[in-house]
Amino acid sequence: MSFWMFDLGNTRLKWAALDADGGVGEVTAVACDRDDWLAGLPQGEVVCVASVASLERTIALLLALAQRFRRLHRVRTEPTLGPLRIAYPRPEHLGVDRFLAMLGLCGREPLLVVGVGTALTVDLVDATGRHLGGRIAPAPELMRASLHARAPHLPETGGRYAAFADDTDHALASGCEGAALALVEQSLRQAQERLGVAPALCLHGGGAQPLRARLPEHRWVPDAVLNGLARWRALRLG
Repeated sequence: MSFWMFDLGNTRLKWAALDADGGVGEVTAVACDRDDWLAGLPQGEVVCVASVASLERTIALLLALAQRFRRLHRVRTEPTLGPLRIAYPRPEHLGVDRFLAMLGLCGREPLLVVGVGTALTVDLVDATGRHLGGRIAPAPELMRASLHARAPHLPETGGRYAAFADDTDHALASGCEGAALALVEQSLRQAQERLGVAPALCLHGGGAQPLRARLPEHRWVPDAVLNGLARWRALRLG
């Protein structure tokens, strides 16, 4: 029986089939701002969908998939699943992308799970899978866009990172990326103080690549949400 997983974010749709070993197969990604973003969707038996996108875009995807699959599961954040126990008293307030990224990784060692998309999210999970809470901030790209929206003379893109930049575009890149780096580094320090050991840093998200060279040693998990969907399937559907 074919089983497919879909991760719908604010800017991209990613999907993959479950492989023979229960892991994530070849991943396809498309930008959601394309007119034909729903073209070329696969067909199969069962599909599970995680979405943090707008209601309109989510409904469009679900309707398209309902015509291509016999069974459809909309995955939502749960208070506990497998080893994961989330910190939020209201599970619906924790984005399903954060929930699934933690689910796919947790249960073996303490983790600091960092996602960089439209937002930058940080979540701390102990070695048993207990979520200790997290943080949300604008990702560097959103910081640049927000500054440009309020002050159009400031360039929205461009520049390169430097400790002390010598032009405005470089200063903007350095400030916005530096803010993200500082949040992650501070979170790592505070996590070690709380746990008594340093957590493993796990990084995912389409906006993470520019930060990687300046971050401490980390595990790169580009398909963390899809990995979480694979584990969700194993725990929920067997």
